[in-house]
Amino acid sequence: MSTKILVFAGSVRNGAFSQHMADAATHELEKQGAQVTQISLRDYPLPIMDEDLQSEHGIPEPAMQLARIIANHDGLMICSPEYNASIPPLLKNTLDWVSRISKDGDAPLRPYAGLTTALCSTSNGAFAGMRGLYHLRAVLMAVGAQVVTEQCSVSGAANAFDADNALKDERSQRALTNACRILIENCSLRPRT
Repeated sequence: MSTKILVFAGSVRNGAFSQHMADAATHELEKQGAQVTQISLRDYPLPIMDEDLQSEHGIPEPAMQLARIIANHDGLMICSPEYNASIPPLLKNTLDWVSRISKDGDAPLRPYAGLTTALCSTSNGAFAGMRGLYHLRAVLMAVGAQVVTEQCSVSGAANAFDADNALKDERSQRALTNACRILIENCSLRPRT
């Protein structure tokens, strides 16, 4: 049975570089034999995380839907932009809402527990989004995900992808290939319970 990997971009902006990265990651993961589901956070709109809102109305249904999808996969690949040297608010808000979930009806549901995760970033700047990945890694570890060391950070993102959303630069492609390989291998080593 092939490893099931969920992929999404941390931005829903039209023409987002992180979406090109998610497309490239999906292609590479499939090439390496994974069964990939790619989603857009645009399809899971959420209010700003607020404990009073949660107390009054419960967990929003889009967060529950995401939690079920995440729990149904062996691994996760997040392709994120960097906003002011950190995590984009859409992505952080999504991660926070899903982290509030501990059950689905009467059944336990801990979507991040033991979830093997890999990270990619894109930026037009020279830092290639790496500063944002540092913060993203810390958040994911805090909620119980297992984040692999290998990652892919692409600078000059406006010119980094070809018409098929493949990476043009050989070094960047090697980094993506390696991150995908390690993600798949670690999913096999740490099966989710």
